[in-house]
Amino acid sequence: MKLHDENYRGFASDNYAGAHPEVIAAIAEANGGHQIAYGEDVYTARLQDVMKQHFGDQAETFPVFNGTGANVTALTSILPRWGAVVATSTAHIHTDEGGAPERISGLKLLTIPTPDGKLTPDLIDREAWGWGDEHRPQPLAVSITQTTELGTLYSVDEVRAIAEHAHSLGMKLHMDGARVSNAAAALGVPLREFTTDAGVDILSFGGTKNGVLYGEAIVALNPQASDGLIYLRKLNMQLASKMRFVSAQLIALLTDNLWLDSARHANAMAAHLRHSLETEIAAGAISGLSFSQETQANAVFAVLPNEAADRIRERFRFYDWDRAGGEVRWMTAFDTTEDDVDAFVAAITEELSA
Repeated sequence: MKLHDENYRGFASDNYAGAHPEVIAAIAEANGGHQIAYGEDVYTARLQDVMKQHFGDQAETFPVFNGTGANVTALTSILPRWGAVVATSTAHIHTDEGGAPERISGLKLLTIPTPDGKLTPDLIDREAWGWGDEHRPQPLAVSITQTTELGTLYSVDEVRAIAEHAHSLGMKLHMDGARVSNAAAALGVPLREFTTDAGVDILSFGGTKNGVLYGEAIVALNPQASDGLIYLRKLNMQLASKMRFVSAQLIALLTDNLWLDSARHANAMAAHLRHSLETEIAAGAISGLSFSQETQANAVFAVLPNEAADRIRERFRFYDWDRAGGEVRWMTAFDTTEDDVDAFVAAITEELSA
């Protein structure tokens, strides 16, 4: 029994999209019969090989349920009990995970405001100090998000510069890759070029925002930099008994470029949304709308009157980012169509007609 209208589209989050049909098919194909539980199945073994193809032979992969679990477990594995993580003030681990990194892991987040959601070596130095001071949490890791929470993108050189700087200070580098596929699509390079080859030590690999039903993975790109993942995954309630169904989804995503095609499409729909609105503004059809961040992947950040945003939201769901400043976030997904975008643009134009 279907309880929802399949024609409804929102622009609040790529999590609103369903699972890709090929992912659903992969779950069905993995069903039936018995497989050893807790990751000793053939699908999880195959996923190890698939991830090595993308990230290098040294990579070790640990499927988990969700992104928060991936981030918390990954960070815990690279830090001692007294360790702290340098991150942006907009980082998901700081703003959207219910305090889980600090409550569950016990680590300390040292956050830095940035205008575009990106760290630099100079910004990292604002909190990377005080080693040996027993009164200060020890900054021993840096966490960056690719793409960032503000929809911006780290270049390969920017990731490498951060990794080299962090390592020179004795710190490790974690990447929150909730939208890592969108980043690869935007950069036009293989996944390993801005992760393994750029010096990232551990990656939270995102699948849910790119067509997976549920499931992410921790990828230890530098296994020597982390410790205890086999135990921490269970301790953090991220060990799936029927792990084959998580692994089968990620295999489907990473096979035959499904991950890349889906991410490219989502990015293209965001570019189409941005371009269409800019065209309306240039033609004088819209007033009171501006953009607050570059559109580099599948996110568009805009500023408009709250009253107009609320009216538009009655037809297309999206989130306020900064209500006081009138800033909103619009996200596109692997299943967003040009017709969806055009209908959304028409609704915005109707409310903001000059």
